[in-house]
Amino acid sequence: MTTILRSKDYSDKAVLYMAMELSNANWKLGFSNGSRDRSVTIIAGDWKALSRQIDLAKEKLRLPEDCLVISCYEAGRDGFWIHRMLEEEFGITNLIFDSSSIEVNRRKRRAKTDKVDVKALLRLLQRYLNGERKAVSVVQIPTPDEEDQRRFNRERERLIKEHSAHIARIKS
Repeated sequence: MTTILRSKDYSDKAVLYMAMELSNANWKLGFSNGSRDRSVTIIAGDWKALSRQIDLAKEKLRLPEDCLVISCYEAGRDGFWIHRMLEEEFGITNLIFDSSSIEVNRRKRRAKTDKVDVKALLRLLQRYLNGERKAVSVVQIPTPDEEDQRRFNRERERLIKEHSAHIARIKS
């Protein structure tokens, strides 16, 4: 039998757990108070809609307005600007999960939908915050300068590949 240590930071407080499944056009949001879930879809990057949905989730899940909000999303093409916006503008504690550490049952052939993914992220967030640190890996957030340096290197690599492709096309 394994013992799971409950996190001292969140055990006594009302917490709204929020998971985000990000795509180009829409963001699927999943909310939970630990016992009940709610999910909605908003237009990608609509911060006013996000704020409204957070307030509505607090109301629907019967949480106090000043409750702690902890969110997560899967690392990917969007980078870290969403993380910075959530933490700096909204005061939300945010975690970014390494996509390669998210467990997937290979035996089950399940439909991969945003709704299923957002529920899985919600469960992982709750497990992680309740002390099960090996449930998922959290990405270390780079500074804006470090992120710009990465972008510079990635753009350089892309241009080198494009240049090589043009040379190969001209030679053929």
